[in-house]
Amino acid sequence: MFVGDSLSRDQYQSLLCLIYTSTPAIKFNQTRVGDISTVTFLDYDVQVKLDRNVFLVDLVPHKIGRVLVLDSVAKKEAQWLANDLLIFNTYAWWGRRGKQQPWDFIQIGDKIMEDIDRTVAFKMALKTWARWVDTAIDPSKTRVFFQTVSPSHYNGREWNEPQARNCGGQTEPVLGSVYPGSLPPALAMQKQIISTIKNPSVKLLDITHLSQFRKDAHPTVYGEFGRNGMDCLH
Repeated sequence: MFVGDSLSRDQYQSLLCLIYTSTPAIKFNQTRVGDISTVTFLDYDVQVKLDRNVFLVDLVPHKIGRVLVLDSVAKKEAQWLANDLLIFNTYAWWGRRGKQQPWDFIQIGDKIMEDIDRTVAFKMALKTWARWVDTAIDPSKTRVFFQTVSPSHYNGREWNEPQARNCGGQTEPVLGSVYPGSLPPALAMQKQIISTIKNPSVKLLDITHLSQFRKDAHPTVYGEFGRNGMDCLH
């Protein structure tokens, strides 16, 4: 099961395509219940799932509105524990505001607030997830990966091409073994929190540095919003 935002969705779709193209005659069915999409390969009794869960922690309805609960994963943990392999990610949605923000309030313990510093919120949520992994995952039954932040390419100065305003028209990766730009600040936070996990089933899937070189690998105008948007994140 992939658990996370649209970057997890991309990985989920890519894996399904790889499986299908390797065995075109394979029989499968596809279902969706709530946020969870499942493709079952009938001949092998194998399921590949996606839990569209951009914050990992609970997002619950409340009489005052939608509440993001930073210290709980109770809403989805039973569904996560039913899988042999879990691949998590979260980051891209933590900075969203206004109409793009999918919650109205933040809750920590019994305290409900309109907002807090987003970096603090992200760190608290990731620590909540890390504590859950440490205590709930049985390493004899389940493997867990956490995928690090995916870098964007909206500023050509980061790869010594100052005239480039985004990734549009890029057809080659950045050459060499040293990327000119800096690493996303969230990466250090993710690595630090993951390093505190004692459960041996948990591994860090660090895609960030390698992905920085792939300024040519984004959907650009062929993404979800077409020519109305330039996708240099996915």
